[in-house]
Amino acid sequence: MTVKRASDREREFTEFVTARRAALVRTAALLVSGDAARAEDVVQTALTNLYLAWSRVRPETVDAYARRCVVNAATDEHRSLFRRREQVRAVLPETATDPPTGDDQTMLALLATLPPSQRAAVVLRYVEGLTVAETADALRCSEGNVKSQSARGLQRLRELFPPLLNPHVLEGNRHA
Repeated sequence: MTVKRASDREREFTEFVTARRAALVRTAALLVSGDAARAEDVVQTALTNLYLAWSRVRPETVDAYARRCVVNAATDEHRSLFRRREQVRAVLPETATDPPTGDDQTMLALLATLPPSQRAAVVLRYVEGLTVAETADALRCSEGNVKSQSARGLQRLRELFPPLLNPHVLEGNRHA
């Protein structure tokens, strides 16, 4: 086992953040219902935790570990939301994300109707394209839980927005 110098670890971490930060912010935004400021906070918290563990994270699992950090930070953010107070500022801070497009706004509105656990399962499985096992790892739950949360989330979205998510409604439900 080779021991890396601190400067090498910091360079690797900086390269990882440069390459993956935008994707992590996108995932966080979906997990916090499109609130760009909260997404930035979530990713900052996640990257801080990742940096602290960087020397112990294996290179082949760094993406999964970073996703788990984002999910955990989003969950913690949601839980602590009632204890924190909003701070009013005269000048709005700059954002590092592009404003949502029409399609993004629709997706965020749809996802906002789901409880946090279902939203996380749907985002990781169907937006991020993770497998059931990868999603279970990121959410620290069983694969069965991922399947049930995903199924419930999709069912709820289909019930609330049938024309958007169920093409058979538009086709007259031909194969019913």
